[in-house]
Amino acid sequence: MSTNIFGSIRPLDRGSRVALVAPAGVVWDPIHILRAQENVRSLGWTPLTGTHVTSAFGYLAGRDTERLHDLNSALASDEVDAIWCVRGGYGAMRLLDDIDYESFRANPRPLIGFSDITALHSALHQRCSAVTFHAPTARGPLSDFSRASFRRALVEQSDPCGVAANGRELRPGRARGRLAGGNLALVCALLGTPFATKFEGAILVLEDIGEAVYRIDRMLRQLLLAGALQQCAGLVAGDFRLPADDDETPQQTIDGLLAEAADKADIPCLAGAPFGHITDQWTIPLGAIAELDTAEKSVRMVARD
Repeated sequence: MSTNIFGSIRPLDRGSRVALVAPAGVVWDPIHILRAQENVRSLGWTPLTGTHVTSAFGYLAGRDTERLHDLNSALASDEVDAIWCVRGGYGAMRLLDDIDYESFRANPRPLIGFSDITALHSALHQRCSAVTFHAPTARGPLSDFSRASFRRALVEQSDPCGVAANGRELRPGRARGRLAGGNLALVCALLGTPFATKFEGAILVLEDIGEAVYRIDRMLRQLLLAGALQQCAGLVAGDFRLPADDDETPQQTIDGLLAEAADKADIPCLAGAPFGHITDQWTIPLGAIAELDTAEKSVRMVARD
């Protein structure tokens, strides 16, 4: 079952060694490092904390060379069973040219995180065609819901998704394809680069936080104008958290923009799936094959042939 869903990615066992890295934004509060380490231990694993996770260089978790050192050291080490990013923020795409893709291809392991970590997911898919995991970052508290999905993906290697309890069918249909995407801003930022999302035949998952409605509109329009969304088999939207100081009443809701984009791309669309900057998150195995059913409001993994 595991090899049929997640390819060459191996499950994590008790005692697995998990590298904690900060490839993007600075981790200001030491409590977040302690929580990340405790999250690893609570799952029965051993934390291996990167040398530079407490470094700071402006808004980045250290200089590019420092963040790259921790990431590439984890990728090259046979002592590391998984890599869990402590937080998102910004900065992962600054590293993409110099990541040790050869080591990851030789020994693929779970790469875990979301938000800005979308850049790493996308790059590893382009260069290595491996499954990676859109999941809570290591510093966040794990709710029972998030922990259960996380364990299904990383330990049991069973289906970590399923029916979205708060799902909303925006454009009906069923689709099968490889899961791809993540944070909308990063998906758009990588367009036209060698590390862009693989859109062809994909079930595209999108989330974002702090973006005004007109900016979400603009980014979805960019995907359409680039011909990217039209290549997808389906669209699944997670949480889109508006800016805290956004007191304007949007003339178009997020659901309206997503439905419009799905109509123009002629693909089914489900909104309200549990992922994004929220407490209860699915762990989504990007690169795995899934089936979207908007009537059932579900995203389910499909075993490979």
